[in-house]
Amino acid sequence: MSVTTDIVQAWRRPKAVIAQHLQRPKSEPFAFSLLVAFLVLAFVALWPVLSRQTVLQPEVPMLQRLVAAGLALLALIPFWYLLAALSRWIAKALGGQGSYYAARMALFLALLAISPGLLLQGLVAGMIGPGAQSNLVSVLVGLAFLWIWISMLREAERGNAS
Repeated sequence: MSVTTDIVQAWRRPKAVIAQHLQRPKSEPFAFSLLVAFLVLAFVALWPVLSRQTVLQPEVPMLQRLVAAGLALLALIPFWYLLAALSRWIAKALGGQGSYYAARMALFLALLAISPGLLLQGLVAGMIGPGAQSNLVSVLVGLAFLWIWISMLREAERGNAS
């Protein structure tokens, strides 16, 4: 299944998407590639906001803002791995039977699945600016992420596919 198909299907049936991926042989490079795809799309989602900031504060060039945003996203890679490990520890305490790999896959697939929402969030923040609309989109994207991630994590912690 292609990544774009996974993104669309994760909004409808997140448990089926993670179950299908956990039936494949374990591949850390594949899991990492999902995280990298999310980071690239998150970087693209920041462009409208950074462009707006450059227009409002021209003393900081756009290139400098892009480099800083890219480095900040790269610096978050250990955070995502730690968050996946924390979710695994919590699930294990609650009786989960999954694995650390399954927890990483659930988190990374959920992050990738909400990337269209991040792109919308970036457009709203860049075109409209801060305000109620931007806050509403941010809350909706955050809730969508939590729903998809928790659904995928619950399926991953069933233990039969990991």
